Parts: sequence; structure tokens; C-alpha cells
Amino acid sequence: MIEVRGLTKRYGPTTAVDGLTFEVAPGTVTGFLGPNGSGKSTTMRMIIGLDRPDAGQARIGGRGYRELGWPLRRVGSLLDARSFQPGRSGRAHLAALAASNRLPARRVDEVLDIVGLTQAAGRRAGKYSLGMAQRLGIATALLGDPEVLILDEPVNGLDPEGIRWLRSLLRSLAAEGRTVFISSHLIAEMALTATDLIVIGQGRLLAQTTVAELSAQSTSLEEAFLALTSGVTDYESHAREHGHHYLGSAS
Repeated sequence: MIEVRGLTKRYGPTTAVDGLTFEVAPGTVTGFLGPNGSGKSTTMRMIIGLDRPDAGQARIGGRGYRELGWPLRRVGSLLDARSFQPGRSGRAHLAALAASNRLPARRVDEVLDIVGLTQAAGRRAGKYSLGMAQRLGIATALLGDPEVLILDEPVNGLDPEGIRWLRSLLRSLAAEGRTVFISSHLIAEMALTATDLIVIGQGRLLAQTTVAELSAQSTSLEEAFLALTSGVTDYESHAREHGHHYLGSAS
């Protein structure tokens, strides 16, 4: 389980995450939704120890990320699909991570097969398309066969076939009892992928609910999301300041 308690992060005068509290349970795909600038990525970075909170804490299985032994075996994450050395092949990137985490070499070929990169594994990762880089990032997250997955915009750059493949993969991983926590700005896709939802706005919790419960509040999940997040978007504040009413996307 992922537990977030009173998590707060400030950048100068700006509060990116404001006293955020929620839980992500195992055995389900939990979607993380919020308008641009709502604090989703910052929250995920604090959960996996990349940013230090100013207050509060995030725990995975009752422990902070930095307290986990061999964290790659416990938590797989994808926050930046291009976080690899572009001159290395996809296989070399994964092999280096496997060696440094004392994972069996065979695991590299296993995850390459899972994400459909076996044929491209020998190519330099810097030459990968965005979709292929995303698949390599997912392979990296899966490398340690972790019980927890934290993925920021995992469908970014994937074509429709790739999105459908990822949806099936995430659901199957959750069905194995893993904790799967994903953010996305594609509300309709989240409706097809997740069962549980955490919605934030301006760094604060707006709802911890299910797709079914939130969808039942309006004609669709997207409409319910827009109603829930109305008034907590930077662009709406900007429009009001300039005397305009702007109906923008919540993505």
C-alpha cells in the first residue's frame, strides 16, 4: 500500500502540494487525476524520494522509499521516459540496472518481451521514438518484478494499439495483487483502465473515489471530473483576472 499523510511541498511562494492525504490500495489500478499544475508529478516524485517534502510523509508498505532495501525490487516507477543514456542500447540500459540491483540477467530479456522491444533492443535508445522510449521506461519499471508501480503519464506517445496493450498489462498486474498508481490527462482512457481514483487540484485532495462513483455524478467521467475541478485550474484563474470566461480542457 502507498500511504500519503499531510504531504506538503513549496517552491518559494508557491505551494505545489498542500497537506495531501490519501491511500493507494493493492489489487487495483488507481488513477491519479488533476488539472495541469495540480501537483501530481511533484507528489509522485516525493513518494519515490526524488523530492523531499516540507511537511508530511509518504510510505510504501509502511516505510519511506529511502528506507527500502533494493528499492527497484519493491517499487517500479516511470516519471520521465527519456531518463536513459541515449548512446546506450535499450538492452544495455536495462542490463546495467539489472546488474546494479543484483537482478538476474535473464530478467532483461523477459521485460523486453513484455513491452514488445525485443527486436529493437540492440538499437541506441536515443534513436527511439517517443512511444518506444515509453515502452523502455515501462520495461525499466517492471525490471525488479516490483509489488508497487508508480507511472506518470504512461500512455504518453503510445499509439492506440500500445494504449490498449498497456491497459491490459496494468489490469493484469493489479489482478496479481500489485499496487498500480498511474497519472494521466486522458480522462476517457482512465475510465477504461482504472477502478479507483484520486483527484487533486491546486495540491489539495478533491476526491478519493472510484471510477463508477464519480462517473455516476454526471453524464461521463470527463464531465464529472470537469465539474469537480472547476475553479482550481490556473487557466481559469488567469481568464477571470482578464475578464474572460474560458472553457478549456482539464488536461
